[in-house]
Amino acid sequence: MSKVYFTKEHEWIKVDGEVGTVGITDYAQHALGDVVFIELPESGKTMSKGGEAAVVESVKAASEVFSPVSGQIVAVNQAIVDQPALVNESPEDGAWFFQLRLVDAGELAGLMERPAYDAYVKDLE
Repeated sequence: MSKVYFTKEHEWIKVDGEVGTVGITDYAQHALGDVVFIELPESGKTMSKGGEAAVVESVKAASEVFSPVSGQIVAVNQAIVDQPALVNESPEDGAWFFQLRLVDAGELAGLMERPAYDAYVKDLE
């Protein structure tokens, strides 16, 4: 059974076994505005928790996407590179950024679950 966690930097990670799928939250895509460019990490790259994994550019700003946990990139979503606007349409579903094989599931303990993330975002508004 998969479980979704969130970071204070507005990334989400959906964990299924030892693989996590990572993207940005609906809150993040709203803050960015229309996404026009995405740079993803290379498959096989090793990520550290909190390390810069991807770049998102919008009409308003450029922003880094950080890895919520340590692991090795096993897949990237080429569809969002080809059509960056997908991130605005489906940020927490089809417009995932990358998948990685977790090296330490214990790192998930520092992340928020949906109710805590929703409360965190509400405090930002």
